[in-house]
Amino acid sequence: MRATVIQAPHDIQVRQVPDPVIQRSGDAIVRVLRACVCGSDLWAYRGEAAREPGQRIGHEFLGVIEETGSEVSGFSRGDLVVAPFVWSDGVCAYCKDGLTTSCPHGGFWGTPGSDGGQGEYVRVPFADATLVGLPAEAAGDDHLLAGLLTLSDVLGTGHHAAVGAGVRAGTTVAVVGDGAVGLCGVLAAKRLGAERIIALGRHQARTDLARTFGATDVVAERGEAAVAAVRELTGGEGAHAVIEAVGTEQSMRTAVGITRDGGAIGYVGVPHGSGTGLDLGEMFGRNIALRGGVAPVRTYIPELLPDVLSGAIDPAPVFDLQVDLDAVPDGYRAMDERTALKVLIKL
Repeated sequence: MRATVIQAPHDIQVRQVPDPVIQRSGDAIVRVLRACVCGSDLWAYRGEAAREPGQRIGHEFLGVIEETGSEVSGFSRGDLVVAPFVWSDGVCAYCKDGLTTSCPHGGFWGTPGSDGGQGEYVRVPFADATLVGLPAEAAGDDHLLAGLLTLSDVLGTGHHAAVGAGVRAGTTVAVVGDGAVGLCGVLAAKRLGAERIIALGRHQARTDLARTFGATDVVAERGEAAVAAVRELTGGEGAHAVIEAVGTEQSMRTAVGITRDGGAIGYVGVPHGSGTGLDLGEMFGRNIALRGGVAPVRTYIPELLPDVLSGAIDPAPVFDLQVDLDAVPDGYRAMDERTALKVLIKL
């Protein structure tokens, strides 16, 4: 089979790799129909996250069951399914609490020894607990498949940030970051009933999409100027809930600066230097809460899936470039150069 591997920084290749096989009785083999490139994949691409030469990459995919192990009871050959970016056993104490990303038997696609999502087939451990079934008729709807693919990561991650920030009906929300996760955070905040949503970003195509997703205001400034602009929009108080979807020192400083006293920050940007953006003294004095982390998207899929299927929310527009498997290296370059927001891979 063909699959995407990372050979070295800025060196993404599509290679022949061994076909996956059932290794344990709870496994399933999924033939991938759609996958995508995540912003977090770019840290490996840029050499800021270590990878072994030839390591598989990609963690967002949906597809069709090709084969199941003897103990898989919830799925059969031909079923359309979506996979969250972490597999989990569904029975441990963390899974029962909804924190599937802390499952001691779980793991991330693309880690050494596992299949990556950007390939023709994937072996899925704990298939019954990990996979979520989708309506068969969705397989013939390209737009709907794109929306359903966001359930594997970015939509659930944006939702996790909104939940962590305490978004509820009538709140004012600010979103730091105009990438796919930040935009899905806008969509999630709107879905949860936010009255006002301030999107921070300076790329017009992205802020236009933020407005489509529900943003009422756009702030293009950065740093202290962004803090001043948000505070001016909010009568000097700041936002009740802030979604931090970048992970840098500057973005975290901005998030703290624009949070209303007594408010909360939901952070889902993969941290790279963001710890130095936290002033615990300021947060203590202003009663600012900080919640977030790796999103347990498997827990959120059952809640979000009906709204995607019904069209109540439509996250599909976060994909602005589509490639086939052979062109995945071009997709990485486009995202790295910010000429693409998020790349959809159609197999």
